[in-house]
Amino acid sequence: MSLDRLPDHEQRVLDEIERALCRDRRLDRRLRTLRLRRGPDVPRLLRRAASYRPRGRTAAVLLAVSVVLMVTGMVTSSPGVIMAFAVVWPLTLFTLFRLLCRWTDG
Repeated sequence: MSLDRLPDHEQRVLDEIERALCRDRRLDRRLRTLRLRRGPDVPRLLRRAASYRPRGRTAAVLLAVSVVLMVTGMVTSSPGVIMAFAVVWPLTLFTLFRLLCRWTDG
């Protein structure tokens, strides 16, 4: 690979490609708004979780699902049901805690 200037015909081809890409508005917009995400924005997630204001119906549905999964898991000993309960139960506790905080916040 040489570091010299491109020959004239290759430079013309390259210039034509650049002109065609510059005319593509959709590509230009996508390149301007391109964001590189390295991972989750933890402070934003914590702010959203702290501002979560559940309704009573949501807590009741999560509690009912948790109880059904718990009983089904005890009866069947199915790993899938136990894992589903392990996922739903902390969400239920968090929802109930946030609901209780909302109710006691004078």
